[in-house]
Amino acid sequence: MARRGIREYDAKRVFYRLMQRYTNDRLTFDSDLVMVDPNTDLSRLADDYPWLNNKRLVVKPDQLFGKRGKSGLVLLDASVDEAIKFIKTKMNKRAKVGRTAGKLTHFLIEPFVVHELEYYVAMKMESHGDVIYFSTKGGVNIEDVWDSVVEIVVDPLGERPFDPSPILSKVPKEQRIILETFLQGMYKFFSSHDMTYLEINPFTIVDGKISCLDMVAKIDDTAIYQNPEVWGDVEFPPSFGAENNPEEAYIKSLDEKTGASLKLTILNPEGRIWTMVAGGGASVVYADTIVDLGYSKELANYGEYSGNPSTEETYLYARTILSLMTKEKHKSGKHKILVIGGGIANFTDVANTFTGIIQALREYADRMKRVGVRIYVRRGGPNYKMGLEKMRKVGDETGIPIKVFGPELHMTQIIPMAFADDTRGVK
Repeated sequence: MARRGIREYDAKRVFYRLMQRYTNDRLTFDSDLVMVDPNTDLSRLADDYPWLNNKRLVVKPDQLFGKRGKSGLVLLDASVDEAIKFIKTKMNKRAKVGRTAGKLTHFLIEPFVVHELEYYVAMKMESHGDVIYFSTKGGVNIEDVWDSVVEIVVDPLGERPFDPSPILSKVPKEQRIILETFLQGMYKFFSSHDMTYLEINPFTIVDGKISCLDMVAKIDDTAIYQNPEVWGDVEFPPSFGAENNPEEAYIKSLDEKTGASLKLTILNPEGRIWTMVAGGGASVVYADTIVDLGYSKELANYGEYSGNPSTEETYLYARTILSLMTKEKHKSGKHKILVIGGGIANFTDVANTFTGIIQALREYADRMKRVGVRIYVRRGGPNYKMGLEKMRKVGDETGIPIKVFGPELHMTQIIPMAFADDTRGVK
């Protein structure tokens, strides 16, 4: 399971659409929302969304980071002209939030709500059940008043419906009924659509109607196929400051066109240790091993190829990594290390996938020798002996140092072996 954040815009539009059903039509919501990105024609915004002309507005970045108000990135109680001017001054500009800097590219516009009371609620999936947090003191400083937060654990497989009354003891009686309806509906939404985290902070009640002022949502991206009518067009944006480079975007496009899994994240393009790992679990194990051995700053990438990709798909994946790895020599003058690893496959044909990798190795052989690359291979599974033999031969033919191992060697043992060779100055 991967807990992936989604934009506030996506979370709110889906939430508002489904909550009327989950509250048995007892609650309605103001569902006016606009997402603005670099391709939005701001000159047509008020024509495309006429309600913008009739309401006071809130404008804020929508890029998976919090504390927007404290960072001076929220415009409150604005006219549509003021909102457009604000966006123009911020769009495609770099901003620093805490220690993270990134480019502002997406903004959410919604109605401004005059209010007094602010509530906090969050729902989180845990191994022992779904944990629900609630406070009557919501807002940007919820961490400072965390002692006001009450919690309850709900069994998602329980026969009884979620009863929010134990966490509403400090709520005024006149608002308790609407809050019970809201929280029950929110939990149905949370538990029915593969969500792992849902936070609304704050939300308020004005004239008997609930307004969600800020929302954070994460969903299990491996289960998204179960709810295509709910999450089908939802985007998983990169974390703020972690902007996709062309190679990451290319692998993502390959991944979207295949039933296999192809993933690539560049951690440090100047790093010395590169990985080409088969399997999502194995990729985590290899990365953790490198970090545990004290080489986290040298780890260049993270990713995986799995699900029995074709020879062509594996070739394209390997070529992309090799093109990044061989751009220049490492600044230390030391060899670069390529780890081609994985567990023991159940159904992935090792010989086929290695054929694609070998094709890329041959293509980049001269560049690898020029920058200095040593390769360590460990793999098991269908036709692994044939695949390892092919890998051994390409090393002999190209003159690239390649050490090859099968399942007789522990999966990650090639990592300390590579570092030991480093220390000894093995050629």
